[in-house]
Amino acid sequence: MIKIKSLLSTISVYLYNVLFSKIPINFIRIAFAKRHMCLGKHTFISVNVRLLNTDHGKNQITIGDNCFINPGCLLDGRFGKIVIGNNVDIARGSWIFTLEHDPHDDYHCLKYGDVIIEDHVWIASRVTILPGVTIGRGSVIATGAVVTKNIPPMSIAGGVPAKVIGVRKSALKYNITFSPYLYS
Repeated sequence: MIKIKSLLSTISVYLYNVLFSKIPINFIRIAFAKRHMCLGKHTFISVNVRLLNTDHGKNQITIGDNCFINPGCLLDGRFGKIVIGNNVDIARGSWIFTLEHDPHDDYHCLKYGDVIIEDHVWIASRVTILPGVTIGRGSVIATGAVVTKNIPPMSIAGGVPAKVIGVRKSALKYNITFSPYLYS
């Protein structure tokens, strides 16, 4: 019975990734997305956002209110959880991983960890976030960064690996409300 449930879950995520995530109308796409992740109010999941969370249920990926996830992002909730706060903007092509291979293990074993992205974080395009990382409230992650360690609140971080390169000076009074009918 467990194998059948796992197979059905895998097929469901597969269908979402190759078919339903490409539906151009947001409210229809969101209805299918909610089968695989927990979404807050007024959160926009764009086309071609790919999910990896087959066996552990939709609680593996939780996204708060007023968030915007752009096209081409990958959310990996296979073993660790992804917890995204409110008013988070994740730009195109960013990848969030909760699972990776341990390069120091003789048997190529896996290691995993939760990824926590706190409120009002802005993740620019083509960012890669690795397992076990917390990105503090109000932080900005620069384009192309690879986040391997925690980023303190209100930091601007960039580079490979990402390190703090500045301090964000904002009162963070905004709510992300952009929710177009059609967006690609």
